[in-house]
Amino acid sequence: MTGFVPGEQAWIDRLGNLRNVVRQEVISRQLAPLVGPGSSVLDVGCGQGTQALRLASAGCRVTGVDPSPDLLARCADSARVGHLEVELLEGGIEGVADLCGGRTFDLVCCHGVLMYLDDWAPAVGHLAERVARGGHVSLTFRNGHALAMRPGLRGDWAGALAAFDATTYVNELGLPARAHRTPDIAAVLAGAGLRPVAWFGVRVLTDAAAASAPPPDPDTLALLLDAEERAGATEPYKWMASQVHVLAVPDP
Repeated sequence: MTGFVPGEQAWIDRLGNLRNVVRQEVISRQLAPLVGPGSSVLDVGCGQGTQALRLASAGCRVTGVDPSPDLLARCADSARVGHLEVELLEGGIEGVADLCGGRTFDLVCCHGVLMYLDDWAPAVGHLAERVARGGHVSLTFRNGHALAMRPGLRGDWAGALAAFDATTYVNELGLPARAHRTPDIAAVLAGAGLRPVAWFGVRVLTDAAAASAPPPDPDTLALLLDAEERAGATEPYKWMASQVHVLAVPDP
């Protein structure tokens, strides 16, 4: 895998598109029951800080880690504008223990990162070490069970056929990435001393939208997001989601 860096500018350019708005909002709703004012949160791969800033606005004590100084600067600017306090640290998953001084957190998030790592099991281990007793780890993966859905719904039949048995793909940023299936995820979590307690689908109904598609008007968007949240928590719809959002806890 080439990592995320080559796609960083394209990511920035598309922050307000429908696909990203849906992903961020649905994940935010799925995280909301886990935290409250005073909860400590570590967001690894926080990027421009969409989730970190939302959690800070909810009263959480947030630490964001990312290897990109440009994305961290964007997060810092947004925090200043919103009068929010977020600790921002430059670095990657492998150095997160040193960056955080060995601290543990009530919620450890890592979204949109593991799909770019060839050797992702050690990364999950680093994250597991940072969760406090009674806390949660929140991870997202590209859903390997539904890799054929997007090309199929777009009428790319050759792409759909190739995706059925694939474990890698090229994403909307033009980057090679890895797809994961739930048995592999469960095995790696167990190896890191984590036990899954819930999983959700992210972007079930709108994943075939073009990367350039903007959000609809506010009333329509509100209904769309409610539908996406419901689909992401409901069998069998959530199996068709673009991404899998897994919540896990330390397994004693």
